[in-house]
Amino acid sequence: GSDRPDLPAEFSDIPYERGIVGMARAQNPNSANSQFFIMFAEAPFLNGQYTVVGRVVEGMDVVDAIKRGNQVANGVVADSPDVMTSVRVTE
Repeated sequence: GSDRPDLPAEFSDIPYERGIVGMARAQNPNSANSQFFIMFAEAPFLNGQYTVVGRVVEGMDVVDAIKRGNQVANGVVADSPDVMTSVRVTE
């Protein structure tokens, strides 16, 4: 999280499939803040539960190389996590 205000949920019909970028949140649907996740694979159980903010349209090979977090431990990466050095957002 951050000191910024939480974001209201904006659920959609976009399915959670490989390459979708979603906002992480706590149990409260309106608690998304500064954390996000990128889908490595399809996860229909997330559909309509988290706000979709984008889709990886190029470079999934880079996404595939990211260290994966422990699903049981809410995505925690045991060793030092990978760090993003640059991101390009397009519309």
